[in-house]
Amino acid sequence: MKHLIILGDGMSDYPVDSLGGKTPLEYADTPAFDRLAEMGRSGSLVTIPDGLQPGSEVANATILGYDMTKVYEGRGPLEAASIGYDLASDELALRCNIITLADGKIVNHHGGHLKTDEGKELIEFLDKKLGSDKVKFIQGIQYRHLLVIKGGSKYIECAPPHDHPGEKWKDLLVRPLADAPAEEGRMTPQATADLINSLILQSQQLLADHPFNDGRQISANSIWPWSGGYRPAMFTLQEMFPSIKSGVVITAVDLIRGIGIYAGLTPIEVEGATGLADTNYEGKAEAALSALRHNDFVFLHVEASDEAGHDGDLQLKLKTIENLDRRIVGPVLEEVSKWNEPVAIALMPDHATPVELRVHKGEPVPFTIWHKGISPDDVSCYSEATCAKGAFGLLRLGEFMQEFMKLK
Repeated sequence: MKHLIILGDGMSDYPVDSLGGKTPLEYADTPAFDRLAEMGRSGSLVTIPDGLQPGSEVANATILGYDMTKVYEGRGPLEAASIGYDLASDELALRCNIITLADGKIVNHHGGHLKTDEGKELIEFLDKKLGSDKVKFIQGIQYRHLLVIKGGSKYIECAPPHDHPGEKWKDLLVRPLADAPAEEGRMTPQATADLINSLILQSQQLLADHPFNDGRQISANSIWPWSGGYRPAMFTLQEMFPSIKSGVVITAVDLIRGIGIYAGLTPIEVEGATGLADTNYEGKAEAALSALRHNDFVFLHVEASDEAGHDGDLQLKLKTIENLDRRIVGPVLEEVSKWNEPVAIALMPDHATPVELRVHKGEPVPFTIWHKGISPDDVSCYSEATCAKGAFGLLRLGEFMQEFMKLK
């Protein structure tokens, strides 16, 4: 049996008064989601281990079966793998957003939804001005880039910018962690924090005068490094689940691509995939179907709902959910239903990104699994509340992948 996970990043949510007390998943028109749930078996999954923040890096890797309390090294190293940067053992890699500040506060985490060529222009400019034999700025996608510090310490506290919209940025600058272990050949946590904070302040001065920001209503006027770590040690999915001989990851997000690479999955590029609501849904569906014909395992990730949640845009979030339903889940389900070789399909978010809070939350997420011949449970539509009543009940962390890969 082949296996496909369709993941709508941040789809889960809380009840919204303007939707009559329904969540966006409950309110949106999702016939394909509901059909999958009606024909399959559902449950809820805890994707965030105790003590870790509810980030996409933790949640997505957990869904794939990794114990993030043992292998978690932050987003930076994962994104380094994604963009082809071979992280050395003595380097610290941090995700480096280009963001918008105004009136002393964080306005957004994306600099006005920078396009990749725009982000390239700015990050190359910053590397030319601030880079050195110790500091490198490396281009990623859109507003998502990489900061690499030779000899940097990971024992620092960095605030994810998407978790702090409307808050004073000076209160969120990098701090050293207390009681950090001494590391031979590395900077102290305090020295690392001081260096990163200096780079943040210098970037603001440089970007304020950059021609790119002339006349822009939303300026891309500061870097914001966060989620740093060292090169991780992860088994591949093939090593953990021998039935997976080959697999692919389909995503527009560096972070998820990096997880896939460390997991032994081959990244598939889809033209027009943006990580936003305008992404190429049909292209992703076609890529997933093509990959399933030649591989055992496909991880299809769609970022759009998460970005809408961070922006607090309820109508856009509803639209992204309905687009995923109509333009990916529906066509994929219709096609694989015709195949002789069975395909197990799992539909789920990684975490909640409530539109009224605009940050990630770590509550259990709903999931549905279907394949030909599965005995359906009593769940007839897909939502947070209905899936919680499904036959799988409440699973924790790696239990999902164990259950999913039992299907042979």
